[in-house]
Amino acid sequence: MTPPQVDAIRVRLESVQRRIAEAAWRSGREPVAVRLVTVTKGHSVETIRAAFSCGLRAFGENRVEEALPKMAALADLNGVEWHLIGPLQSRKVQLVGTGFTLIHAVDRLKIARRLHEHALGVDRPQPVLLECNVSGESSKVGWRLDVEASWESVLGELREISRLPGLSVRGLMTMAPLGADSELQREAFRRLARLQEFLAARLGCALPELSMGMSDDFEVAVEAGATLVRIGRAILGERM
Repeated sequence: MTPPQVDAIRVRLESVQRRIAEAAWRSGREPVAVRLVTVTKGHSVETIRAAFSCGLRAFGENRVEEALPKMAALADLNGVEWHLIGPLQSRKVQLVGTGFTLIHAVDRLKIARRLHEHALGVDRPQPVLLECNVSGESSKVGWRLDVEASWESVLGELREISRLPGLSVRGLMTMAPLGADSELQREAFRRLARLQEFLAARLGCALPELSMGMSDDFEVAVEAGATLVRIGRAILGERM
């Protein structure tokens, strides 16, 4: 008999996948262009195993110190990707190891340099995304780029990061304004998509990934071009 938790996750997952597909089609995209990262912050190892049994493979944690014990406990699961989606403090860079498929929230030059040095030490280039604050909220971290006229000012820093051999810069990440209506969300997500095009052209490197959209706004993010959506509650339910 299938455990009730697995059934509940499967039902919610099917709903999320349908909504992602419909949002992709509305914007003229194929649903396969959007990958789902299931946010497991605050959820138990047992819940993650239940999610795995429903076919989920990419899991995102906000804090490296919470992620590592889960990664160790679930080392027997084949094909799992671990994403670090929350901010990383410089003193915790050494904890990263080699286990993260992608670090989403590189939010300043200092962290990029530290990750680069760490990656050289473990002999594994670290794929990363650059976190950009395109909504202008003072509570958010990342490069503040809500005013498009300011984009030129960050080219020096971002060019340095793009050339660090210990890093593989794969794209950009952002969060929409909390509690905003869908049009404000859409504006922020579209701004990140324009920033992606601007930086790819000016830095001369491919930046294929856009990590944006969570449980309350992922459909708007997909319509704006998200390639990665970070969804927890809408699939796993409320955290413990």
